[in-house]
Amino acid sequence: MKISFVSFPLEKNLKAQNELIEKYGNCSPEEADFIVALGGDGFILKSLHDYLKIEKPIFGMNFGSVGFLMNEYRLEGLNDRLEKAQLTKLRPLVMKTLSPTGKEVKAIAINEISIRREKYQASKLQIIIDDEVRMEELVCDGVIISTSAGSTGYNYSASGPIIPLGSNVIALTAVSAYSPRHWRGGLLKDTAKIKIVNNNPSKRPIVAHADHIEAKDVTSVEIEMSEGLEIPLLFDNNHKIEERVYKEMFKS
Repeated sequence: MKISFVSFPLEKNLKAQNELIEKYGNCSPEEADFIVALGGDGFILKSLHDYLKIEKPIFGMNFGSVGFLMNEYRLEGLNDRLEKAQLTKLRPLVMKTLSPTGKEVKAIAINEISIRREKYQASKLQIIIDDEVRMEELVCDGVIISTSAGSTGYNYSASGPIIPLGSNVIALTAVSAYSPRHWRGGLLKDTAKIKIVNNNPSKRPIVAHADHIEAKDVTSVEIEMSEGLEIPLLFDNNHKIEERVYKEMFKS
């Protein structure tokens, strides 16, 4: 079994990485059977992006604060854990933004795409679903378009729904909607093609994020679920991601 260890550059993470390498050896991500990422949810998202093209399954061990996408850190028994791990394939969202000068930014998001006001004034957004205008103008701080894997994060903090994996839906959640007052958003089929248009880009600029990729001064954002792209993520067999989603959903 060939393992590549990668770590967020904090002292405790690097110390654990060295201990793991001493016990299990190490190789490059390209040569590995598995990539083991030491950090938090943000670091494993970065790792999933970094190693997207080589399509190696990634097993995260938690050194962060939340660790929803991570497994418990343990030095012993790693080979057995990797052999028995549950493989979950995540489908990311694809984002394409357009600026007033015609510049395009394309990116993928494993968790969510967030669109928010860039200055002190609320954004004024038009929402188009499958080429049909569903809302002429939403006045708000922003909107979040979330996958099921990302629905327990920023989306849930903004009062969006938690989505069980395999539901074939994505969430569109408003952030601090002013008009229509208290509008929260809704669930869309994962085949939906979403377009968000800035109704007043010169006075009310917006910024879009696909996970950690940022596009500023955006006039429109097109979003859809990726076709044929699946990202392999590993979880301990006794701590499946589906169970984590339900625990978040019914947390008191």
